[in-house]
Amino acid sequence: QVQLVESGGGLVQAGGSLRLSCAASGFIFSINTMNWYRQAPGKQRELIATVTSGGSRNYADSVKGRFTISRDNAENTVFLQMNSLKPEDTAVYYCNTYYRGAYWGKGTRVTVSS
Repeated sequence: QVQLVESGGGLVQAGGSLRLSCAASGFIFSINTMNWYRQAPGKQRELIATVTSGGSRNYADSVKGRFTISRDNAENTVFLQMNSLKPEDTAVYYCNTYYRGAYWGKGTRVTVSS
């Protein structure tokens, strides 16, 4: 059974940092591309960062240069380091992967105050 469990969200002031984690189980983590999405209030869910099994990374323009995605295959965990946070980064952040279908965590809420 595939499980994705996010953690690390919270309330932070603009300019601050947070590190999100997503613990994965139920599939061969090391060969799967892992993604971070976010959904702000009243907006569609958007893809913000991707890391492939080979370590290649891609970012949405809105977070490029501020966020870093990484993975620890030994711990089956993917991370999202978020620096220079802005109020517009306020959203629920979701971990995602595809393994015979799409799987999502329940999300972790990030609130950035101005």
